[in-house]
Amino acid sequence: MAPKQSASAPVRKAAAKPAKKDFNGGTIAEFNKNDELSAYREMLLIRRFEEKAGQLYGMGFIGGFCHLYIGQEAVVIGMQMAMKEGDQVITGYRDHGHMLATGMTARGVMAELTGRRGGYSKGKGGSMHMFSKEKHFYGGHGIVGAQVSLGTGLGFANKYRGNDNVSIAYFGDGAANQGQVYESFNMANLWKLPVIYVIENNRYAMGTSVARASAQTDFSQRGASFGIPGYQVDGMDVRAVKAAADEAMEHCRSGKGPIILEMLTYRYRGHSMSDPAKYRSKDEVQKMRSEHDPIEQVRARLLEKGWATEDELKAIDKDVRDIVADSADFAQSDPEPDVSELYTDILL
Repeated sequence: MAPKQSASAPVRKAAAKPAKKDFNGGTIAEFNKNDELSAYREMLLIRRFEEKAGQLYGMGFIGGFCHLYIGQEAVVIGMQMAMKEGDQVITGYRDHGHMLATGMTARGVMAELTGRRGGYSKGKGGSMHMFSKEKHFYGGHGIVGAQVSLGTGLGFANKYRGNDNVSIAYFGDGAANQGQVYESFNMANLWKLPVIYVIENNRYAMGTSVARASAQTDFSQRGASFGIPGYQVDGMDVRAVKAAADEAMEHCRSGKGPIILEMLTYRYRGHSMSDPAKYRSKDEVQKMRSEHDPIEQVRARLLEKGWATEDELKAIDKDVRDIVADSADFAQSDPEPDVSELYTDILL
């Protein structure tokens, strides 16, 4: 039974439910030939890079943890296409694709994966901890959900400085259940911080289906109690991601505060290289690959519209493979950090 209110107590109206776009009914951006070719090349670079990283891990050149982004490429490329110089990116440990999307070199990223001097963290950070101040990329974070609070801090810095830059904080469906995420949501909307929270819902977190791990599986509504609008987006279609990102950027730059984009996506590989992914069927993975692959969708449109031939697309693939092969050669031949590096870059 609801508690009685005194005669003088004001009656509170229920807060309006934040706007929400449906996965299937969302808008898509109009891509011209150059947009499609750029998206195809950039997504293919991530795909080939991650395939090579998986090979090097199996050969023992990469140690520790290694989380591949294969299947989710449309999310980060679509978001990047809507960004401008000065916007910041921060993410968790499935981060190689985000690095490449911001313009960090394949050589530098691969060298860091193999623990070499030429890596972005001098070979001391590995797969989960790389940064680039030049590209406004703030990591790569191994602690689940830690980047959400840090990304909120980046948004605070933008508002404090009076610029119109936006912070994009990526995290997964598993991290969405962490407490600091909701503390960040509360602060972000209280102070109207320019932050886009991108939830990359690949359905399984570390290996448990969202249906078994989350009471509310519509992650776009996770900010509802804080008044943060949320949208569900087809994270396998780069055009849908770009359209949602454009709207989210305008929302933040106009001073309306944070916004949530739930990207409905899918990873083809296990959570990490040590995960055999036995919690899902091979048929399920194959169905996603054959019907929703983000790269194949762009490839099909390019061929259908006559914007590229099979030979031209093969040439792009060869060029990308050459870049990745060069990064792998560099990462295996570059020297390891000097022992003296054990005592540098340490804050006491």
